[in-house]
Amino acid sequence: MEIYDIAVVGGGPAGMMAAITASTLKQKVILIERNRSLGKKMHLCGGGRCNFTNSSGLDTFIEAFGKQGLFLRTAFKQFSNRDLIKFFKAHGVFFKEEANGRIFPKKGNAHLIVRTLEKCLVQGQVKLSYDSRLKNLAKLKDCFRLDIAASRIFAKKVILATGGISYKETGSTGDGFIIAERVGHRITFLKPGLVPLKVVEPWVRQLSGVAVSNVVVTFSPEIPDGKKLKSEPGEIIFTHFGVSGPLILDLSSRVVSFLRPGKNISLFIDFKPELNQEELKKLLVRKFSGSKNKQLKNVLTGFIPQKLTLPFLNQAKIAVNHKVSQLSRRDFHQLVIYLKAFPLTVSATLPIDQAMVTDGGILTKEINPQTMESKVLAGLYLAGEIIEGSGISGGYNLQQAFSTGYLAAKGACSD
Repeated sequence: MEIYDIAVVGGGPAGMMAAITASTLKQKVILIERNRSLGKKMHLCGGGRCNFTNSSGLDTFIEAFGKQGLFLRTAFKQFSNRDLIKFFKAHGVFFKEEANGRIFPKKGNAHLIVRTLEKCLVQGQVKLSYDSRLKNLAKLKDCFRLDIAASRIFAKKVILATGGISYKETGSTGDGFIIAERVGHRITFLKPGLVPLKVVEPWVRQLSGVAVSNVVVTFSPEIPDGKKLKSEPGEIIFTHFGVSGPLILDLSSRVVSFLRPGKNISLFIDFKPELNQEELKKLLVRKFSGSKNKQLKNVLTGFIPQKLTLPFLNQAKIAVNHKVSQLSRRDFHQLVIYLKAFPLTVSATLPIDQAMVTDGGILTKEINPQTMESKVLAGLYLAGEIIEGSGISGGYNLQQAFSTGYLAAKGACSD
């Protein structure tokens, strides 16, 4: 009976990094993947360009994961964003930094990242088992037994890195949660994280693909703790069903927590967050003073995208064919109000299987943050999206996967 030192279940970023790390420590490793290829979900990251980490410091990484951030401190310190960049650079993959610290491959995309990881697995002589779905996990006297369809695999240690339940077509079907529950772990409520929002207003379909930068969004009514849910300045993107983009995605997991069936939530867009109402009034007066004979909808393009001008005026109940000189005092007041708080009505999110990440998972208090070893079952280690919580967009979630995968392998190899 062949017994591996370590069996890694899941061929995403966490699983691949865990297998690579264990192989460099001279362990006999098998990587078990239910698909016919590795890293399928990574091809969706950053629109396929693969935003694999962020240039921010440790404190920002911790803040990006909210309540679960402190749990990840050791993982981020043991294998940081700088370590990940150094790893890829050593294998010929250089990087470039874009807005908000997002790190992408300088040349190439997700295919390059996945191919690089695959080469490392081959170099480390990791056994790759494709089309292998884990059915059951049993702890024997001296090892684990992993039931894969009609076959069995035996290993001294197991690293479970099967991902969440978002984008099920990539293989993230929640198998890891089922296995974890069977061995005694508790799973928090699974909800979509980094997910677009649906809105009631039908006219948004006309704006699909329109992006607006340097705006702030605020949600109302207030969230249960009494604090307004308000974003930093950033970008939103209109879709055929509602709104998406970094600002929306980053706040979506909190919006999910107080969305209720049949109960809508108001979203307000501030198109000029750098100005208060009085400053905006003065700017409009200056802008309008030299444009009195121009149509208002054309002058507004200096404040909002052209495709948004007609819905904007309709929502504000201002005649769309008005010239600037025809504006009433009431119209001017409406312009100021709507430029600072343009309303949309959020009805729901897209389903969890269309979310970028799963928010929720195995309770962090049941995992040793120093090693990623289960506190419920010795010899079992957890890594990646299967762990409770999720981060904001911008490369933080992929870094979490790489970091926890690395730490789980180090922990599994320490005995």
